[in-house]
Amino acid sequence: MTTDPGMSSHHCLWITLILLSAFVATAHNLDDVDIPKLRMSRPEFLQGLAPIIEASVTKDFVTFFYNQTLDHFNYRPESYTAFNQRYVVNSKYWGGAKSGAPIFAFLGAEAPIDGDIGNAGFLTDNAPQFRAILVYIEHRFYGESIPYGMTFAKALRDANTRGYFSSAQALADYAEILIYLKQKLKAEHSPIIVFGGSYGGMLASWFRLKYPHVALGALASSAPILYFDDIVPQDAYFSVVAKDFLESSSSCHQTIRRSWEEIDRVASEPHGLTKLSNTFKTCSPLKSSSELKKYLRTLYAQVAQYNDPSAQPLKLMCNAINGASPRNGLLLKIFAGLVAINGNLTCYVNSPTSATLAQTLLGWSWQTCSEMVIPMGITRNTMFPPKPFNLNSFSKACESKFGLTPRPHWITTYFGGHDTKLILRRFASNIIFSNGLQDPYSSGGVLKNISSTVVAIHTTKGSHTLDILGAKKSDPSWLVEQRKTEVEIMKMWLATYYADLRTFRN
Repeated sequence: MTTDPGMSSHHCLWITLILLSAFVATAHNLDDVDIPKLRMSRPEFLQGLAPIIEASVTKDFVTFFYNQTLDHFNYRPESYTAFNQRYVVNSKYWGGAKSGAPIFAFLGAEAPIDGDIGNAGFLTDNAPQFRAILVYIEHRFYGESIPYGMTFAKALRDANTRGYFSSAQALADYAEILIYLKQKLKAEHSPIIVFGGSYGGMLASWFRLKYPHVALGALASSAPILYFDDIVPQDAYFSVVAKDFLESSSSCHQTIRRSWEEIDRVASEPHGLTKLSNTFKTCSPLKSSSELKKYLRTLYAQVAQYNDPSAQPLKLMCNAINGASPRNGLLLKIFAGLVAINGNLTCYVNSPTSATLAQTLLGWSWQTCSEMVIPMGITRNTMFPPKPFNLNSFSKACESKFGLTPRPHWITTYFGGHDTKLILRRFASNIIFSNGLQDPYSSGGVLKNISSTVVAIHTTKGSHTLDILGAKKSDPSWLVEQRKTEVEIMKMWLATYYADLRTFRN
């Protein structure tokens, strides 16, 4: 095991777009498909408002590499191959093994672990009062945790290697590392609480269900565990986006609704795509009107999903759209909203993608093509034109890209999802499902208590994974109260655990 320098700040320039739009119904090329992506990191237009880990604090985070098993579920010779998996530890606040102080474990998702240390400020904010040690584990195939020491691109091109890229393998990784850490720290009676946001939130809830002997409880923030296998309507996500815009400004909502037809009308004119490219100052000439519409769908989704109360990007965008002169035309009003969110850039729409963001997008493409099949589409929507999800077309796109057929029922087969309240009422315990109802992904989340110990906490004005970001002085009272409630629930879990421990020791 080797040690690296402390972790860097979470302000990574690579997070520029979060692709959350609907699938293209007729596409047979995955490059033409918008893959719905889950991520707690804020878009670039919000990152300046996120809490920052100061350089003087980074020394508290120490990086290690664990010799991880490649395949936890088979016994072929190659299954025993090991690879280096990165994890980061902050023991500054830990009360020690003798006192049974807890372990807070953050489960990495579809990106390098670096950004999560700064983003998941809830852990560092609350570690002192719990006297907890903090552990952040990188998801296999992301960041520096790639099998065989391959580059990410090479690993994804290799059909045998990428076969080990799954959520089940990732959960087993986390279990193995956490069990190893407890042994290394001689912390047999230190309870573990796992945390995660977005896809990581799904992993946290599933980890508690699959490994209750490892994790005492889980805080699953903005985890859309029900957005599989048609448990919720395919248009649930974009219905919330439209609702958010309508509630913010009906005139803004109407302008956006009318803009789609205007984009197509201009595109159909002679030199129409050139006109659109000039109007929206694209970084390269548009190849089709769909390219522009995809960008705008993604941007509107971002604005709704990450409508944090301190920044209020939705209000900012709508104010710009409403405030633009109607004499300049409908599309320039839309462009005004784009500029208000992104700032004055040299160009927009089809800007180059950095290497690290490309890793995240390609990795998530594989995950959605293999098992994380989120059937997101647009059917009857008040703000967007129809673009329904079509499993057959999506499958053909995945076959073209990766040579495999998606397994749309596997997540619900392996983790469950149907009849959640009935199944989990007596089977599960100690899970917090937190959501903000302005987050479109809340439409696939657990919004009602399942039992006294599997609870749903939601806020009307909350955004995606807002509760596990670091606290700020400007936080509204309802957000402060939400986090306080989560802390009190975790204290009850720990109190019950320590009481049981004393009972069984006697």
